[in-house]
Amino acid sequence: MPILSLAMPTPLKRSFDYLPPLELSEAEVNCLQPGIRILAPFGNRQLVGILLEVKHSSDIPDSKLKAVIRILDSEAIFALQMMELCRWAASYYQHSLGDVLSNAMPALLRKGKDLINQKQSRWRLSTDGKGLPAGALKRAPKQAQLLGLLQQQASIDKGDLTTENVPRSALNSLLKKGLVESFTGDPAIDQEARADTEPALELNDEQQFALDSVSLENGYRCYLLDGVTGSGKTEVYLQLIAKCLQNNLQTLVLIPEIGLTPQTVGRFRRRFNCDIVVLHSGLTDRERLLAWQAANTGRAKIVIGTRSAVFTPLQNTGLIIIDEEHDNSFKQQDGFRYSARDIAIKRAHQECCPIILGSATPSLETLHNAINNRYQHLQLTQRAANAKPPSYELLDIRNAPMSEGFSPALLAAISKEINAGNQVLVFINRRGFSPMLMCHDCGFVAQCPHCDARMTVHFQQRLLRCHHCERQERLPRHCPDCHSLHLDFRGSGTERSEQALHGLFPNTSVIRIDRDTTSRKMAMQELLASVYTGAPCILVGTQMLAKGHHFPDVTLVAVIDADGGLFSSDFRGPEKMGQLLVQVAGRAGRASKAGKVMIQTHHPEHPLINSLVNNPYQHYAKQLLKERENSGLPPFGHLALIRAESNNPQQPEEFLRALRMQIESNTPVENPEVRFLGPLPAPMARRAGFFRAQLLLQADKRKPLHHSLKRLCDAGEQHALGKKLRWSVDVDPVDML
Repeated sequence: MPILSLAMPTPLKRSFDYLPPLELSEAEVNCLQPGIRILAPFGNRQLVGILLEVKHSSDIPDSKLKAVIRILDSEAIFALQMMELCRWAASYYQHSLGDVLSNAMPALLRKGKDLINQKQSRWRLSTDGKGLPAGALKRAPKQAQLLGLLQQQASIDKGDLTTENVPRSALNSLLKKGLVESFTGDPAIDQEARADTEPALELNDEQQFALDSVSLENGYRCYLLDGVTGSGKTEVYLQLIAKCLQNNLQTLVLIPEIGLTPQTVGRFRRRFNCDIVVLHSGLTDRERLLAWQAANTGRAKIVIGTRSAVFTPLQNTGLIIIDEEHDNSFKQQDGFRYSARDIAIKRAHQECCPIILGSATPSLETLHNAINNRYQHLQLTQRAANAKPPSYELLDIRNAPMSEGFSPALLAAISKEINAGNQVLVFINRRGFSPMLMCHDCGFVAQCPHCDARMTVHFQQRLLRCHHCERQERLPRHCPDCHSLHLDFRGSGTERSEQALHGLFPNTSVIRIDRDTTSRKMAMQELLASVYTGAPCILVGTQMLAKGHHFPDVTLVAVIDADGGLFSSDFRGPEKMGQLLVQVAGRAGRASKAGKVMIQTHHPEHPLINSLVNNPYQHYAKQLLKERENSGLPPFGHLALIRAESNNPQQPEEFLRALRMQIESNTPVENPEVRFLGPLPAPMARRAGFFRAQLLLQADKRKPLHHSLKRLCDAGEQHALGKKLRWSVDVDPVDML
């Protein structure tokens, strides 16, 4: 009897055997393709698994095997290459294959839903409808809602009507008025004709050399496009993509943040008259599935997405681009803890296509690979269009009379730029109003009851929030301990800086960009649209502003506090600080206007800050590489972090200690290939009500590290505590905290 071997979305790192459905003949079962979805019972649940193979024997007696419930697909969802990529990722990151495959699918497919018909009735604004201003038809609220929806996206279908709760009668009314027209088309593709496209820009010598160096015909090669901020890396991408389109090849472009998507897509659509889709977490489940299908069928020639888009299937992969490759957003920090950058490199190798890693501040691992000729190093040392690099000034704020976090020298510089008709960017990498609420009389500090962390004040919403577990409380009117009314807000966040700047510059627009102000759909586009008008304004934001944005009228970048990364307990702290400062400084002077960067610090003599200010980033990075080499840290060594958490404070360390002892019992004491640190309490020992501990594994070579990890994971699955607490494996961790 044929047996179906399935990968199920569970933490268990093995396959599961099932009997085929009774209605299928043996010949039909033997013809089932690996990679199809199958609905099967699992305990008291029904889960969607992926068929790995049809076999004819099982270690489990036939009498104990359950039959699957339903075959969901006639053709494989996963092609063989994508199945192999997921197998590699599951093995490398010590994760369940079923869970990896589940993560690689759009949510609706994970839930067992069918693929969506890609040729269906859709609606878009007519010529008359496009002439209506925003906010029209106020007397008919549902028609106004539908009009606003169509002004935000090119077209909609009946699924969008249901999602947005718009009645069909509102659509019929707009059709009768001639404001909307119907057509038949692919719901994932912008159907509006784009006959007039922008011409390619003229490249300088360095850009032309980079373009000529990347070969689309010679199979796999990894390139590091190392260009200073504003050097025109995107133009190199665009001209390479144009070559792909000429050869009918698809391009996958990964970017780190959702906030960059509208800007990136807009630029690509102005350049190319082809089908482009986007994939990121800001889309509905339905929108993600539609975009996934358009990529899978080959209809979409360019796919732009964030981290999870690395698993998007393509018919004819020609090129993969990772923009801002150094960014930590490419590493998943919970569940399946994968690096999208590293998986993309593996995918390019499997699919025999080139991959470009682009950054002004390459990660030390990538730079080390380029120095050792594993990657081809392409450098852009000059800004495009003859723009000049910004000048730097360190502001020593020791003993300075500060006003809401701003020194007099910085305020004078901001005033000068605004009066000259320019724009200013104020960078503070902390959202909220204040990071701490304290009672002046008794010393009470608002702590999160579930985490070893203070609550952050969000003044406009009158809330206290924990940025670690998302708990929130009403902002108290008096001290909970002594009932004093003397509550102080200590420290500044983006919200407090915004409020202070409103008071200091009452006639100037102050625009705050952080996770709080951009959570609403289209909010980021609306905020940036006001910046691109060129009117004088002050931008206040977090690292969201540091990544890839082009603000031609920003002439001054003000860094409020540069000292955080200098004394971080994470060994990657100086690297992250340097990358962030260089990236945010790169927003200044990107066009014809000269730019300046002013950095407030209590440590103006610190060698790391001075190295950043006085030398190119590569000089700074090579200093850090020497320190890493001396300590055997990545990229000169390899790490894995085992984390455990439980509501019992003793169990995490007890569990990890047992795993370490079991591995060390079979390891030679002298010159061990894998070294252990811990178990120790995590830097934040309690989070979201759970007590946390971690065990660090360090090795000079990958092979012994992964061998020990496999043994450790097998031991963890067998250990009694392994079923009573939550534990995870993080290979190549980027955040040690």
